[in-house]
Amino acid sequence: MTPLIPLTRDLVLIGGGHAHALLLKRWGMDPLPGVRLTLIDPGPLTAYSGMLPGHVAGHYDAHTPQIDLVRLARFAGARLIIGRAEGVDAQAREVIVGARRIGFDAASFDVGVTSEMPQLEGFAEHGVPAKPLGRLARDWGVFRAGDGPARVAVIGGGVAGAELAMAAAHGLRHRDARVTVIEQGRALSETSPSARRLVLRRMADLGVEVVENAAVARVEADHVRLGDGRDIASDFTIGAAGARPQAWLQATGLALEDGFIRVGPTLETSAPQVFAVGDCAHMVETPRSKAGVFAVRQAPVLFDNLRAALSGGEMRDYVPQKDYLKLVSLGGKAAMAEKWGRAWAHPVLWRWKDRIDRKFMDKLSDLPDMAAPKLPEPVAEGVIEALGDKPMCGGCGAKVGRGALREALAGLPAQPRADVVTLPGDDAGLVITGGAKQVISTDHLRSLVEDPHLMTRIAAIHALGDIWAMAARPQAATVNLVLPRMSAEMQRRSMAEIMAAAREVMDAAGAAIIGGHSSLGSELTVGFTVTGICEGEPVTLGGARPGAALILTKPVGSGTIMAAEMARAAPGPVVAKAWEMMAQGQGRASEILRGAQAMTDVTGFGLAGHLSGICEASGCGAELEVAKVPLMEGALELAEAGTRSTLFADNMAGAGAVIRGAGGARTDLMFDPQTAGGLLAAVAAETAKRLVEALRAAGYPAAIVGRMVEGRGLRLV
Repeated sequence: MTPLIPLTRDLVLIGGGHAHALLLKRWGMDPLPGVRLTLIDPGPLTAYSGMLPGHVAGHYDAHTPQIDLVRLARFAGARLIIGRAEGVDAQAREVIVGARRIGFDAASFDVGVTSEMPQLEGFAEHGVPAKPLGRLARDWGVFRAGDGPARVAVIGGGVAGAELAMAAAHGLRHRDARVTVIEQGRALSETSPSARRLVLRRMADLGVEVVENAAVARVEADHVRLGDGRDIASDFTIGAAGARPQAWLQATGLALEDGFIRVGPTLETSAPQVFAVGDCAHMVETPRSKAGVFAVRQAPVLFDNLRAALSGGEMRDYVPQKDYLKLVSLGGKAAMAEKWGRAWAHPVLWRWKDRIDRKFMDKLSDLPDMAAPKLPEPVAEGVIEALGDKPMCGGCGAKVGRGALREALAGLPAQPRADVVTLPGDDAGLVITGGAKQVISTDHLRSLVEDPHLMTRIAAIHALGDIWAMAARPQAATVNLVLPRMSAEMQRRSMAEIMAAAREVMDAAGAAIIGGHSSLGSELTVGFTVTGICEGEPVTLGGARPGAALILTKPVGSGTIMAAEMARAAPGPVVAKAWEMMAQGQGRASEILRGAQAMTDVTGFGLAGHLSGICEASGCGAELEVAKVPLMEGALELAEAGTRSTLFADNMAGAGAVIRGAGGARTDLMFDPQTAGGLLAAVAAETAKRLVEALRAAGYPAAIVGRMVEGRGLRLV
């Protein structure tokens, strides 16, 4: 048997820039055993700078210039932390992300630069920085889709500002566009004379006005006020006045050059085993301009040197080229090329640039399927069938099927104690002590995300669901934890992150953590045993009556989305939204629904399975209106493409005699196993609308999804 290699080193990538994106792909194809890789970035997507002007001009849709960090992280076996790095403690070897501290043995910065202008009055409220690229890529599509005259101002008359201005003029030609470039000095001063003449002529042909030697005093919602009192009309103001370093780098303790991180030939900073690449780095011995071509060519050197730093190997130097071919979009499908002081333009250059840009994006989206470890020969009969044709899902998708669970529980002896009440079908039990009603439950999850902090939040919300479903107030919790095999230092780091997340959730729920147990195993598993106090009678599965309305507090689809994410088939924003939904607590929803006739949390058995449980315990039937069930963003499209959780077939069989009046992918999602799902409550019909309004006001995407009826069984309509 191949030994399980323990984790001994933490490598943290700060920022999802171009060099780090390329490194992730290389790491996925050739990882260093024993290293836990982490990527920290504010979002699930990062924009590719080379295609952004093309998107503004309308040549590319909103998705084409976006690099999907979720897919790359999955391919690389990395944990993705969606959050903005706010500091680095080089001495303690920690990255600060909000209230979190992420420990590292080696780290790399690729956070780019910013075009934000905090010193310019009104820019934060009414301006859009060209860098970081995410906001411009997101907001421009909304603006371009509008109607009526369009007025755009670009602050900054360098190559980047001119390129965006030409793209905006071309992209808004259907809206009677007026585009103005504002430059405090001489526009395009950093380019060669021939390039400057060519670009100015092209801007004039597109109707772009260039205002030179003009200082900006402030930015308003509909205009830019210049220092001399002139107003430039603008409904969309872009900041492109140079590349500024991220302000928070000042507090890192690293050696800086004008705010940029100083690096030597190996790309290492003043702190050992801390590196920096891309626009945020200043190459001390070979200074170069801020351009993406350098970040792309730094990637293989960074990959080799990080591996060397973590394995005791020799590093190599990065030697940048002295000059490079600059390809500048000219609004339409034409481009200018400049090198060695000469510039020329031709439509074929745009096609060349487009081919280069698409090749780069294909490199980050065409992720090969890495060969799975071969099975030994021979193996016992049934091994191949038990393994299945895809990896086992995490979260509730890894639960034991309902049929096997029922069979096991059916063999338990009758409960002899008068102070312990077994509630048929309910996951929580009831203990009565001195008249107080205490509910108790336990649950654990096989990890479905690599980030232990996020996984702990989801597992804690999931475990508390049984308490909230009985309208009880959470009281206490113990933590049950299995960590992958790792070094003592990494155990300390992981436990600190896990317990911080557990404290956040339990404190918000009003429960105290009173202890726990931990061990080492093959993979991360997080669980909680929780108790709660019922101030009144507990709400169980067995009280629903015909005519009651059914309310669901969260959309469904997490099992399908997580199954697709494991296969790198789910778009990053869809996955990130699902994570956010799973991490939403249900405490306030439980309070609002406290008077429900019956209630359950929707988890591993899926919505249909859990509703069947209410029907069985209550002795009546139900109609579930499939079209009214809210779905997580992207879940239906993934289900229509054939994605199913590994527990889907068990849920179909375990839900009983369900009458499927409706069919198709949407109906299949009713059997999708949910992790940390919403509450499903049967309430008096006359109160349903008011309760849904209260739930929505509290931040829950609640909906009325059906009703209880006479008879037996569940009908999907």
